[in-house]
Amino acid sequence: MRLLECLISANYQVYVLCSSAGRIVLDTEMGVKLPASPDSATQFLTEYLKAKPEQLTVFGKEQWFSPVASGSAAPKQMVVCPCSTGTLAAISQGMSDNLIERAADVVIKERGQLILMVRETPFSTIHLQNMLSLSQQGVTVMPASPGFYHNPESINDLVDFMVGRVLDHLGIDQKIMPRWGYGI
Repeated sequence: MRLLECLISANYQVYVLCSSAGRIVLDTEMGVKLPASPDSATQFLTEYLKAKPEQLTVFGKEQWFSPVASGSAAPKQMVVCPCSTGTLAAISQGMSDNLIERAADVVIKERGQLILMVRETPFSTIHLQNMLSLSQQGVTVMPASPGFYHNPESINDLVDFMVGRVLDHLGIDQKIMPRWGYGI
């Protein structure tokens, strides 16, 4: 949600793809109940994040005619946050069984920028092999493992550390986390 807040405040057009498990995680960890209907979820997130009309669009897991499902309209950048190891495996093997996996597949084949924020510990050999395969294809594997050198005082500080790293990788100016050597 913090990444979405930052993208919206930086005036980016955002497409949101949320799995059923993602909705459960969002409710469990933040108490945010994202509606299952893409239209209702779009309205909810637009209000929740104070986005401009049509700045944010939520697509359902089987909306195969959405822009993110086609190379001719694919976004140049995509972040899977958080990324389960199941989604990691599906993306690694090119198994597009839902829109998240298909969109990631399209970003890879179109030579766009894909960042996977893997959230699992410990990693098995299978997880590591999938990460290696994707890294060799140019995908950025960025486990949700914040640093502590900035002396975080809260969970939000740790979240901002990771969101700042993602924004840096996307080439988006951010002020939530100073770069090493600049104020740390």
